[in-house]
Amino acid sequence: MTAATGPPAISRLPLYRNPVRLLLSPSPWRAAGYLLSYLVVSGLLFAVVVTASVTTAALAVTVALAPLLIASAVLIRGCASVERTMLRQVFRQPVPGNYPAPAPPGLWRRGRAAWTSGATWRDVAYLTGLWVPLYALDTIVFAVWVSLLAGITLPLWYRHVADVCFGTCSGHAPGVLFGSFPAGPRGPGASGLWIYPSLGPALLVAAACLIAFVLFSYVLVLTARLHGQIARALLRGPSDPLGLARSVLAEPGPLGSLRANSG
Repeated sequence: MTAATGPPAISRLPLYRNPVRLLLSPSPWRAAGYLLSYLVVSGLLFAVVVTASVTTAALAVTVALAPLLIASAVLIRGCASVERTMLRQVFRQPVPGNYPAPAPPGLWRRGRAAWTSGATWRDVAYLTGLWVPLYALDTIVFAVWVSLLAGITLPLWYRHVADVCFGTCSGHAPGVLFGSFPAGPRGPGASGLWIYPSLGPALLVAAACLIAFVLFSYVLVLTARLHGQIARALLRGPSDPLGLARSVLAEPGPLGSLRANSG
C-alpha cells in the first residue's frame, strides 16, 4: 500500500477565537474523546508490540525466526491500524498505512520484506517509543480538564460528600476542602476554603472552574491536534512529493486532458 497523496489532512478539531464558540462546538468533546480512547487502548497496544518484539528478538537464532518475523509484523501493523482508526476523531480523511507490496513466496523473503521497508519500524517507534511521553501528556491534560468540569458541578454534590480534600487535611469533615487543615476545618492552623454548608463558596468555585474550563479547552484541543499530527506523521509514512501534481493531472479538466493526449 502506498502512502496517501494530496493536500494535508483537514482537522476535525478547529479552534475559534471566541472561547464560548469553542466550548459550544464539537472540538473540545472530540478532543476529549480522542485522548480518552488513547488512554484506554494504548497500554494494551504497547504491551502487544513489546511482547511481539521481545519474543522475536529472543528467538532470533532459531529456525522459527522467519515465521516470527511475519507474525510480529502482522500484530504490529494490526495495532497501528487501531491507532489509525482512532485518528478519525482528529482528521476528516483516513490515515492509510505505507506498507510494501506483498513479497514473493517464501518465509524468509516475506519476513525480510516486512521489516526492511521502514514502515513497521515507524509503527514500533510510535506505539512503544512515544508511548510514555504521549500517555503522560494526555493523562495530565485530560485529568485537569475533567477536574475543572467536575468543579463546575460542585454546587450539585458538595453537600453529599465528606473528606474530599485538595491539599493537606486530617480528621473527618463533611463537604469539600481546599487548602491546609492539619487539625480539621475548625482547628488551629486551618488555611483555605471549606465548602460546607453554605452555597455561596460552592458557587464561587463553580464560576472559577467554568472560566478555567473554557480557557483550558484550548489546551485540550491543541494537545489532541498535536498528538494526532505526531501519530499521522509516523503511521502514515513519507508521502510522495509529486503526489499532488499527479492527482491534479489525473482529475478531469484541461490538465487531465493534456496528460491523456500526451500518453
